[in-house]
Amino acid sequence: MKVLCDRERLREALALASSVIPVKSTRPAIENVCLVATDDALEVVGTDLEVALRYKIRDVKVDEAGTALIPARVASDFVRDLTAETVTLETKGENCFITGGLDSCELVTIDPDEYPAIDRFTDDDSVTLQAGNFTKLINRTSFAAAKEQGRYAMHGILTQVEDQQLEMVATDGRRLAFTGTPIDVEASVKKRAIVPTKGLQLFNRVISDPLEQVKLVFSENRIGLKTENAEVFARLIDGEFPRYSAVIPEGGGAIIEADASIFSKKLRLVANLTSQDTRAVRLSFEGNQMKIFGKSAGTGEASAQMEVDIKGDPADVAYNPDYLLDGVKNCESDIVRLEYSTRTSPGKISLGENYIYIVMPITIDA
Repeated sequence: MKVLCDRERLREALALASSVIPVKSTRPAIENVCLVATDDALEVVGTDLEVALRYKIRDVKVDEAGTALIPARVASDFVRDLTAETVTLETKGENCFITGGLDSCELVTIDPDEYPAIDRFTDDDSVTLQAGNFTKLINRTSFAAAKEQGRYAMHGILTQVEDQQLEMVATDGRRLAFTGTPIDVEASVKKRAIVPTKGLQLFNRVISDPLEQVKLVFSENRIGLKTENAEVFARLIDGEFPRYSAVIPEGGGAIIEADASIFSKKLRLVANLTSQDTRAVRLSFEGNQMKIFGKSAGTGEASAQMEVDIKGDPADVAYNPDYLLDGVKNCESDIVRLEYSTRTSPGKISLGENYIYIVMPITIDA
């Protein structure tokens, strides 16, 4: 194999692959990045067996086609720190030489036959949508997926096609984010998959042009994304996703509308006086004022006040401030809208068009 390519393009591709490739594995071959040179492109491949990436670098000069398996992070770090504008990759015997200008390194390769087979994208039964809309759905939901050990299905994001919409739902059992966007498919098309958060975040990273049309394909145990330069696959989570529709309030009760920026600042201010053991703020209302109160035993207490628009008869309600801040941070309008019926019922926060965030209240001492 002998290839001449742009250093920055190679750096980007190696960085993406290294974000997938494990540092240590019981299968040493996948600690390496697989480089495949064809007649007109260099393909950079990485996997941890759960998520896989194929990234194609075009506009390269291929003097000799071939495949090389080289240490991923060493290669990525070396190319990152090169100053030359172009890089040559060349295999000689059992070694691969990376050269940029007067600088070079020699890496030991391993047999490419030891590398696992990686899927290739097929357009059959795929769903097409604008890249920017897809990344928006991921950003709107991924923060709400479970991170600690627990119900396995909650560690992924429910991704489904229904009623000519692509919808995503994420929950950790204490809060839930739901969003969707219209897509051009037949009304009868239905798809459903629980996708690992890591997989969708990788999908996000390979998208460089928000106006590009990308393709999604659902299979029995994988989901794939195809962009102009990349193909990404993620193994699906096998499990029962919570019945999220039962948690979303249908309406009724109090409606509070607040300036999103001011609400965020007031929440952070009061949250400073709460501790991990008492991570809670209480919202109380009088007239057109909302008071935010928090305290921590042995530290003190704090309160903040702001003007809001209130419809209905609100009752005091308490939430984890981190969950509220996560929602407000993702609010797509200047006004955040909170709806709830009782102090023990879920709070429904509208953060944008077709974007709902549900937060469960908590009980605190008066």
